[in-house]
Amino acid sequence: MNWVLHAFLVGQLLVVLFIAVHDWAPLGALNNLAAIRATDTLPRRILVTFLSALPFAIGFAATAEYAATTFPMWLGDLLWISYTVGLYGMVRAWYLPYLLVADPARAARYRVRFANTHAFLPTRNGIRPDTLHVCFHAVFLATFILLCILTFSTHAFMVG
Repeated sequence: MNWVLHAFLVGQLLVVLFIAVHDWAPLGALNNLAAIRATDTLPRRILVTFLSALPFAIGFAATAEYAATTFPMWLGDLLWISYTVGLYGMVRAWYLPYLLVADPARAARYRVRFANTHAFLPTRNGIRPDTLHVCFHAVFLATFILLCILTFSTHAFMVG
C-alpha cells in the first residue's frame, strides 16, 4: 500500500469520526452541545448523523477491505458521489454565505448553534466559521484531493 492510500484511509476515518461525533461528544470550546440540542431535536440529530455518516462509513470500510487489491467500480462511484456532494454541501452551507452571498437565516441559526465556540476567522455576512468545522473542511478537502490522486494517477479503480 502506498502513502496516498494510507493518507486517504486516515482522511476517510477522520471524516467519519467528525460526522459521527461532533454533535454528540463534548469537545470543550470546539462545540456547544447545549446550543446544538436547542436548535435540533434528538430525532433530527440522530437522523442527520446517521444519513450523513452512512455513505462515508461504507466508503471507508470498503476502501479498507479492498486496499490490498484494486477497488471495484461501485466503490469509486460511491466515493466520488459522496465526496462531491459533501464538497458542494460544505461550500453551499459555509463558504458561499461567508464569502459571497449573505444568508441572514443561516447566519442567525449559526450564531445560536456555534455560540461560544472557538473561531479564528473573522465574522463576515453574519457568519463566523468555527475552528472545528474549518479543520474538518481542510481534512475533507485533503481527502477529496487524495481521491483525485488515487483515481487519476494510480488507477486504483477497476473498470466495469
